[in-house]
Amino acid sequence: MLFRCICIVLIGFSFNADVAARRIEQLVMPGKLIEHHAPYENQCEVCHEDFTKEAQSGLCRDCHNEINFDVEHKKGYHGDKLIRDRECSECHTDHIGRDADIVVFETSTFNHKQTDFELNGFHQQVPCESCHLEDIKYRDAKTECYACHFEDEPHKGFLGKQCDDCHNEDAWHELDYEFDHDQTDFPLRFKHKDVNCESCHTESISKLLSVECVTCHIVNDVHGGRYGERCQDCHTEMDWDKGKFDHDQTRFPLRFSHKEVVCDACHKDPIFDKEMDRRCVACHAKDDYHRGQNGKVCDQCHRPTKWNKFRFDHDTTDFPLHGKHKDLECTNCHKGDIYKEALKTACIGCHADDDVHKEDQGKECSNCHVEDSWNQNVIFDHDMTGFPLVGLHATTPCEECHLSHVYTEAKLQCDSCHRLDDVHKERLGRACITCHNPNGWAIWAFDHNTQTEYELEGEHENLDCHACHTEPVKGDINMLTTCFSCHEKDDIHNGSLTRYCERCHVTQGFEDVQLVR
Repeated sequence: MLFRCICIVLIGFSFNADVAARRIEQLVMPGKLIEHHAPYENQCEVCHEDFTKEAQSGLCRDCHNEINFDVEHKKGYHGDKLIRDRECSECHTDHIGRDADIVVFETSTFNHKQTDFELNGFHQQVPCESCHLEDIKYRDAKTECYACHFEDEPHKGFLGKQCDDCHNEDAWHELDYEFDHDQTDFPLRFKHKDVNCESCHTESISKLLSVECVTCHIVNDVHGGRYGERCQDCHTEMDWDKGKFDHDQTRFPLRFSHKEVVCDACHKDPIFDKEMDRRCVACHAKDDYHRGQNGKVCDQCHRPTKWNKFRFDHDTTDFPLHGKHKDLECTNCHKGDIYKEALKTACIGCHADDDVHKEDQGKECSNCHVEDSWNQNVIFDHDMTGFPLVGLHATTPCEECHLSHVYTEAKLQCDSCHRLDDVHKERLGRACITCHNPNGWAIWAFDHNTQTEYELEGEHENLDCHACHTEPVKGDINMLTTCFSCHEKDDIHNGSLTRYCERCHVTQGFEDVQLVR
């Protein structure tokens, strides 16, 4: 019972001692705590340790963990070498009332270098409240550019939040491009240097961006995707409109006029979808005025220098072109498909309509005509015919005798041409050549004594031919040679002495009578 009483007394005494101590502390307390410390006003041990003033800062940092972190890691204002070793109470005091401000801080004299965010450039002119917002601790102010400048950021976040990669503190709208794009997988060259970032970075920069030209330039692709997506094969960063593709490295090197042709003139389909037809006709079918009749091997005649100038050498064929033939259009002779038609090389093959002789002279036109001119320089040798041209006939124009182009219609008899010149009126027949010769119509020679069976003697020698030849003769001359046939009218005997006049009369004179026994 005594023990219990002693315990109760001791406990009571102990309780009363704590209460007494608190009352004593309250009595010696210099003033009320600030509003945030008010809950600890009856717990002095939270901030104070008996008889050890140096331990107070440690107790402060036990509550203010963020400050303790800065001190230990030497970060922020409290981690600065001039601040971190000082006692908290040197700057912050308490027991000065609920509404007291224990942060001894003068903005006008504060040295921002003691923080992790030194003020440089335009930041030195910015009011503190622009970054240190109301009800937010100074230490909680954001240090990233984007935190303050997100409203000024025209990239809509596509270029990320590392504003200082491009911007500096001297002026937000002046770029110094400290960001080195050459350190990326896509160094900027030539025209790319002048392009705004947003032109390529249309989405967040954190998203992997394709470095293929087509990613940005698909809107500039005038080819409509026909040339695939390897823009760099033709275009360069120096100038989008100037191509660099070397067509000579393909199986169709571009020569002469082909160099001036735009790509789309030949490449009408996607170039990777199928093998390009390299034949001329693939592009020039519409230019083929032969309409396919000369086949599809255009390069046998045409050249890349000029489509209308051709080079086909006809001398390599069975029909070399000479004279007027050189100036002819191919279609003059080649009327159909040159690979199917069996074109004849004889003149008549093309000149049948020009043959005024109606094939009377045969089909070997070259016997007379030459390629220099169809109607001139005719080389026909008349001596090879049945009527050689001699004398005046050699200089007589062809048409004098050949009244038509069917030369075989020309007659060989003299009177066929000279009938109007026949003073004999056919009384000497039509065999003019018997007396006349081609050297001259008036130059003639006929010996009646040797060329006929009736010799002219006596008075007969001086007779005019027409004295005996009185009637036209169609064929051979078959004249009667009896005296009576001519002298019947001179017969004074009236036929009583028969018709054999030569028994009495002689050719020296009709009046001379000589009896012939």
